[in-house]
Amino acid sequence: QVPLVESGGGLAQAGGSLRLSCAASARTFILKGMGWFRQPPGTEREFVAGIDWTGTITNYADSVKGRFTISRDNAKNTVYLHMNNLKPEDTALYYCARGRNASIRTRGGDYDSWGQGTQVTVSS
Repeated sequence: QVPLVESGGGLAQAGGSLRLSCAASARTFILKGMGWFRQPPGTEREFVAGIDWTGTITNYADSVKGRFTISRDNAKNTVYLHMNNLKPEDTALYYCARGRNASIRTRGGDYDSWGQGTQVTVSS
């Protein structure tokens, strides 16, 4: 199975920005909601943002609302996470994931395919 491949992570200063990308095959991407999750060091994986297949409905964790924006380009089979005003608390391994259907889901169990993760580290 073709995996989801995240990119765009790296080091950023507090207040800075990064854009994460997740590339997928059409078979992986089409008619599926997509989500971003993150796992800070020593903590549990948590939901960050989700987007439905059409890209018209989104959902965000309270911790990132107003700072992060999830979007998708279905022609490119790619989902993005635009991360603005980064905080040290955003430091985590970020994963993209494919939903089981076209709608938004916020629980990890509602996703059936995961990328390998891309590290985001925010310094103060």
